[in-house]
Amino acid sequence: MESKAAVTALSALAHEGRLAIFRLLVRTGRGGMAAGEIARTTGILPNTLSSGLNILSHAGLIDSRREGRSIIYSARYGAMTELLAFLMDDCCGGTPEVCAPLGDILARAADCDGTCLAPLETTP
Repeated sequence: MESKAAVTALSALAHEGRLAIFRLLVRTGRGGMAAGEIARTTGILPNTLSSGLNILSHAGLIDSRREGRSIIYSARYGAMTELLAFLMDDCCGGTPEVCAPLGDILARAADCDGTCLAPLETTP
């Protein structure tokens, strides 16, 4: 991932509402969720939701498809994995135990269908 794409993705996620939308779509899985259901679940007003979905889409973090009268949104797990990999690229500074928990998360995200990102139990 290029730095510019990472900045765009991070900027898209740097808003409480957009982050909530993205996390909901990650949990939902590859089947995705209709815009109306996203609005009901998050409590985000439709016009704000539309803007947030547009920003996340332009950042390459979500996809959309039409099913009948609904637009279904889903997380792009590959883009999420690329962003995580970019953030961890120079991790550890010679001490791999620092990044071990992050490596576990990245490995799970690589094959994720939305059900695999339950919080890890970590010890400080």
